[in-house]
Amino acid sequence: MLIHGAFLYSVGDAEQLNKATICRTIRSVCLAIKALADVFISFPGHRRLCDMKEEFYRIAGFPNVIGAVDCTHIRIKAPSGAHEADFVNRKSFHSINVQMVCNADCVISNVVAKWPGSVHDSRIFRASEIYQCLSQGEFSGVLLGDRGYGCQPFLLTPFTDPQEAQQAYNHAHARTRARVEMTFGLLKARFHCLHKLRVNPVRACDITVACAVLHNVACLRKERAPRVPPAMDWDNLP
Repeated sequence: MLIHGAFLYSVGDAEQLNKATICRTIRSVCLAIKALADVFISFPGHRRLCDMKEEFYRIAGFPNVIGAVDCTHIRIKAPSGAHEADFVNRKSFHSINVQMVCNADCVISNVVAKWPGSVHDSRIFRASEIYQCLSQGEFSGVLLGDRGYGCQPFLLTPFTDPQEAQQAYNHAHARTRARVEMTFGLLKARFHCLHKLRVNPVRACDITVACAVLHNVACLRKERAPRVPPAMDWDNLP
């Protein structure tokens, strides 16, 4: 189901099981995988951070980078209840807004999946544990983010109107930060269910984290990456 995004009744018909049994089983498996998030999704120690900086530097010569950060929208069905409107994002569809940080190999090092689609990326970042760790100096290095974030000593964003001397910075920044966009593309190409989750927001968050764990396992095992169509708007798939 996670890979193909099949409907529960389709899986049930194929396995000759009723929908309720399939639903309970998938729920249990997703929660079991999510419980492994602390094992497979984490910032590494000091020695590995130095290696990460070198790997990012080889992309475009941008120094001291330990991750690229961004948010992606995971489309969901319209939830019931008084807070339904909170899940309508700026593109006018229902979603959860998921923050991820990745390394140069598109391995996810941090994920926050709990916010409605209407919440801005920068708010999610400011409320995140990784923001607190970085602001308190627990990690030596910087993240790269897009213009939706406020520039911080530990989060570098592009110049809005770069002068000639700043264009090289923006170019290196864009090439390096593109790793997080590549990560979203790989994740959603690998797990087609993330094109639209027909579950409530809480379950959608759990499934998203479970997919992130499995993505990292696939990367660590060096499994063949799925083909990602170029210039795809992954946040706006039907």
